[in-house]
Amino acid sequence: MSVAFLLTTLLVVVTPGTGVVYTLAAGLSHGRRAGVVAAFACTVGTVPHLVATVTGLAALLHTSTVAYETVKYLGVVYLLHMAWSTLRAGDSLVADREAPPRPVGRVIVSGLWLNLLNPKVTMFFVAFLPQFVPGGGQGSARDLLALGAVFTGMTFVVFAAYGLCAAAVRERLLARPRVMTGLNRVVAACFVGLGLRLAVA
Repeated sequence: MSVAFLLTTLLVVVTPGTGVVYTLAAGLSHGRRAGVVAAFACTVGTVPHLVATVTGLAALLHTSTVAYETVKYLGVVYLLHMAWSTLRAGDSLVADREAPPRPVGRVIVSGLWLNLLNPKVTMFFVAFLPQFVPGGGQGSARDLLALGAVFTGMTFVVFAAYGLCAAAVRERLLARPRVMTGLNRVVAACFVGLGLRLAVA
């Protein structure tokens, strides 16, 4: 496994995207456990894309405009839904600091859907992983799985770090309702922006 692959993977997972925004929002809004659970959910959400790449199912999404557009616009709708949910959750959070933590199941489901409905994840694996696999060998599928496992593992570690950092400043932010409200609006705007970027991809 090359140093180039590890460095490139680290750069990719550190760069803010849908999963990072969701994990930060979970940590800020609901604390450490929610941040780590969100990181786990977003990471698991990449596994079906990896499996599709290894088995060749990703070729269907790559060649079928209808399939790609269907998944893409479902993802756009879900991102806009997340933006609206973030705004509503932020308002209730500021009003009630003693609100019970968000159920783990809901955090996981939201994180899974965010990545499952993002066809760009599959396209990324199709374009990225084969570059680091020796061409044409019988071990290509095994190599792809190994690289994918490293990628997903690194994704979880980095995302969990994001979630824990967000949770670490949560109490200070809750003491400043106006700042917390502003941050929730920024997160909601990020979801809207990510949805629009996906729509025009």
